[in-house]
Amino acid sequence: MIIDTHTHTFPDRIAARALAGMEKSIVDKHDWNVKIKVAGTRDALSESTKKNGVDISVVVPVATKPEQSASINEFAAQTNEKTKETGVFSLGAIHPDNEDYKDILDDIKKKGLKGIKVHPDYQKVEFDDPRYLRIFKYADELGLVIVTHAGEDIGLPEKIHCTPDMVLNVLNKVNPKKLVLAHMGGWNLWDEVEEKLVGKNVYFDTAFSFEKGIPHLEKEQFLRIVEKHGADKILFATDSPWSDQGYTLERLKEFGMPEKALNLILGENAKKLFEF
Repeated sequence: MIIDTHTHTFPDRIAARALAGMEKSIVDKHDWNVKIKVAGTRDALSESTKKNGVDISVVVPVATKPEQSASINEFAAQTNEKTKETGVFSLGAIHPDNEDYKDILDDIKKKGLKGIKVHPDYQKVEFDDPRYLRIFKYADELGLVIVTHAGEDIGLPEKIHCTPDMVLNVLNKVNPKKLVLAHMGGWNLWDEVEEKLVGKNVYFDTAFSFEKGIPHLEKEQFLRIVEKHGADKILFATDSPWSDQGYTLERLKEFGMPEKALNLILGENAKKLFEF
């Protein structure tokens, strides 16, 4: 089984406009020509999922404003009604300023969304802020998976809101059992990830970690992290539409990992974590 644990979709009416704005912000910040690989709609992700032999693509939505959480979670539930047909499954979203966070998390659990995604950079709140800690504590009590953006975001200002030190603070204060750090623990902070987070009670996903022409995780360091952290704590992820699912699959296969480790990363870990 192959499970892509980190993808994004947008409602059809706003997908093109939203993604074009993100592409422009990347050029404005870095002058990198980073382009989307698929259209960013549910149908486009479903087509890519089937084309590349992926069994399930997990959407990780982000609420950039507190008032968005409810509508995003309703959209996620609608997405999941057709998972068997489309291969697309969505987690839920929550914002750190949602004062009714327990009600929202209860609703996410009731809807069967399996977990939440937070994005400290887009939400402009540091990862170890008390507003997040209360969410993580209750989400952990409910058995929900917590996925977070970690490290630099290539389209946003320089301030990083989820660093390895912040993650360590969260682990010391809450230590959620199902915490996933996107981008192999912290995009473009991989030396610090290797020094501080390897071996801790966290999962790393591979989203947007191997792209050419921009900072990326080299094969040797990736394999070293897998060896030290454990293949059972690494999740296949692409960040589609920002990375091509087929490309990321091929990169992982080319790294020459033992078949058992590769199978764990490509899907067995995610199947167990998300209870698919």
